[in-house]
Amino acid sequence: MSHDHHHGHDHGTAGKRLGLAFGLNVAFTIIELVGAWFTNSTAIAADALHDLGDSLSLAFAWGMQGLSDSKPTPTYSYGFRRLSLVGALVNAIVLLVGGLVVLTEAVPRLWDPGHPDAKGMLALAVLGVVVNGAAVLRVRHGSSLNERVVTWHLMEDVLGWVAVLVVSIVMLFADLPVLDPLLSVLITVWVGFNAARNLKRTIDVFLQAVPDGVDVDALCEAARDVDGVVELRHVHVWSQEGEHHVLTGSLVLDCVTLEEAERIRDQVAHVLRDADIEHVTLEVVSSTRAGAVEAACG
Repeated sequence: MSHDHHHGHDHGTAGKRLGLAFGLNVAFTIIELVGAWFTNSTAIAADALHDLGDSLSLAFAWGMQGLSDSKPTPTYSYGFRRLSLVGALVNAIVLLVGGLVVLTEAVPRLWDPGHPDAKGMLALAVLGVVVNGAAVLRVRHGSSLNERVVTWHLMEDVLGWVAVLVVSIVMLFADLPVLDPLLSVLITVWVGFNAARNLKRTIDVFLQAVPDGVDVDALCEAARDVDGVVELRHVHVWSQEGEHHVLTGSLVLDCVTLEEAERIRDQVAHVLRDADIEHVTLEVVSSTRAGAVEAACG
């Protein structure tokens, strides 16, 4: 039986990236809340509530990412990597719930939009693009599902503020206050769509679905290409937290010596690691034994 590990990611750096994103987000959320009050803008209020939820979920994601770096214990032999998934799960749920709250406020204002301060919106929009853009540049290099969810949130913030920037410029020259609540609805729907998609991905990992981009048939074919391998059977592939993948299976070999079987098993494990599988567990079975088991079961 083979147990192979391959660690190539800096989880401590992931925690630092999330910490910086949290700091930028919470500081700008305070500015937004004050700005929404003075500008009477539902679009900015919608994004402020969105960012408030982001700040809370970023804090949680940051904490979960830090705990996920803890070393394995006898009880938790795989370690605590899946704690980062909890951060991603909470993050997505907060966005969906926050979106519903924003819609209940923004939709009625489509018929009674009020008169937002276009100049104030413009100033906040410029600041929003700069602050959130800096956070995206810092976090976007992360590879964990937790960081990918956070990056999506921050990128949505940037796009939302670009939209606010455009609308505020239009309202400087045209009396179209309905654009403000309309924009808040569009931002909320867009954020909700991506939050739901990320929530599905997180749940897939919890349910141990085959990771995106992993072709089980191709893995079996690659194993069969190794000399001495008859077949790779009973293959199960899942992910610990969306980044580190695990595979178990039965490796059927021609009748070979124990030394040859170990060499072939190690070679197959190396091939599978090259296919982005970090942890490989292979049970070695001779083709004679496998055939006898099939005959008995048949």
